[in-house]
Amino acid sequence: MSAGLAVQNLNIARNGKAVLHGIDLTISPGRITALLGANGAGKSSLVLSIAGVLPATSGSIAMDGQSIVGLRPETIRAGGVAAVPEGHQVLNDLSVEDNLKVAGSHLARSQLKAALEVALGTFPELRDRLPARSGTLSGGQQQMVALAQAIIARPRYLLADELSFGLAPVVVARLVPVLQGLAAQGVGVLLIEQFTHIALKIAHAAYVMEHGKICFAGEPQELIDRPEILHSAYLA
Repeated sequence: MSAGLAVQNLNIARNGKAVLHGIDLTISPGRITALLGANGAGKSSLVLSIAGVLPATSGSIAMDGQSIVGLRPETIRAGGVAAVPEGHQVLNDLSVEDNLKVAGSHLARSQLKAALEVALGTFPELRDRLPARSGTLSGGQQQMVALAQAIIARPRYLLADELSFGLAPVVVARLVPVLQGLAAQGVGVLLIEQFTHIALKIAHAAYVMEHGKICFAGEPQELIDRPEILHSAYLA
């Protein structure tokens, strides 16, 4: 069995319009993979397709050698792929505690209790906010809840879409080590990040998307050494 979350020759259309063209990308266990590109390049569409929300027109997505194409989102999540969508998406009318429990609804009670403790150990700031309605939290706290939900799902692969969206630098500095810690535990992380310097600093591999295609795949250091690659993609 081949380890990794592998996307091969993936094509996606939305409302009859092609948005992804022949995408090849691999997320390796224990490594952070940065996916960079301008708004509208297709990064979020790729995350939604891997998570089972957006069906592929053609191509393959395999987790550790097993196809996940056509599976329901909840099946993919229970199988080991957790997505943290852009925009601190939490259930605003539910308490923080209920948001976290929903993320672990597929776990046995004892497993859920243990997973909650791991998540709250990662984000102790949330422990005092457990009874609070999630919609009353700050953007940074909501992003902590979203990441804590992913941790509770006990993923093999984590898809983090715009981790720093709308957040102060001090909050981003609090969240980045969490991703590094997950990778150190063997989780494969896909990081979509607007601040390219943050992504390239912590990534082990990097991809750049432009108009729904991969225009670069390689070492993060190459993008640091050759900034014209990113400049071209963001100005295209």
